[in-house]
Parts: sequence; C-alpha cells; structure tokens
Amino acid sequence: MSPRHTSSLPPRIRGLGKIHHVAIVVRSIERALVVYRDLLGLELETVMDIATDRVRIAFLGVGESKVELVEPTDDSTGVARFLASRGEGFHHVCFEVADLSETLTRLAIDGVELIDTAPRRGAEGPVAFLHPRSCHGVLVELIEAPGGPAWKSLRLG
Repeated sequence: MSPRHTSSLPPRIRGLGKIHHVAIVVRSIERALVVYRDLLGLELETVMDIATDRVRIAFLGVGESKVELVEPTDDSTGVARFLASRGEGFHHVCFEVADLSETLTRLAIDGVELIDTAPRRGAEGPVAFLHPRSCHGVLVELIEAPGGPAWKSLRLG
C-alpha cells in the first residue's frame, strides 16, 4: 500500500497492531515441542485440534506474541500439501487489527486478494487470510483484537 493510500484510512485501520503470531508447519507437534518448549524455553499455552481446518495446533508464548505450531491431521488439506511440497518451516504471519471487517473491505478496495472476505472463527478470535500473491509470497493472517465488532457477530468471548 502506498503512502497516499494510508493517509486516507481511518485511524483504527491505518496500521497493524502487534504481530499476534508466526506459524510453523510441523510433522509432529510433540517432536517440535522438544525444540520450542524444552530447548528454547517458550511457554506452552495450549494444544488443540481445529476440526474445521483439519489441523492440530499449539500456541507458545514469546514476549507479547506467540509461535503457532501447525500439524495437519488430514493429507488432503492445504497445510498437508504445503508440508509435502516444502517441508517443515515458516507458514504464515498473523497481525492484529482493531476492526477486521473494515480492514478487509479497505484491503479489497485497494486490490489485495483476499482468501477470506469476511471474518471467521479462528482458534483465538476472528480471523481472515490474505493471499500470498498480494503479499510478496507470504500468507498473511489478520486477527481482530479482543472485544472488536467481529467478536460479537461471531459470538466469541
């Protein structure tokens, strides 16, 4: 987005908030925890299955952000195909925004290719993904800050 675009944005969507998490695709969460929890000392917050996405995830806290480990539970998913073709490693970065619906609308107007055109339930709140073609090859996830409007519409929190 060029500087002329950002100056016309409402203040609440002018910039991103913190990096909520970075996601790493792994073959086995248990084996990955040996590195991230046991050797690097990150605090394990949760491990859960996300049936709708056919993955098992773990969140580990680091500062004000998190590392998400993502293990596919079904070989037919995009995450499984990613793992098969590229191996373990970086998958996506997730930024926090104040108002996810408004941010998605503005990004679509500005020509960003959206994977999700509306907020959907994520493991830790309302989320949406931006296509890597619009983000220089990186899959970008946006998550709405706690208490934002999508939390109410999706009946979260």
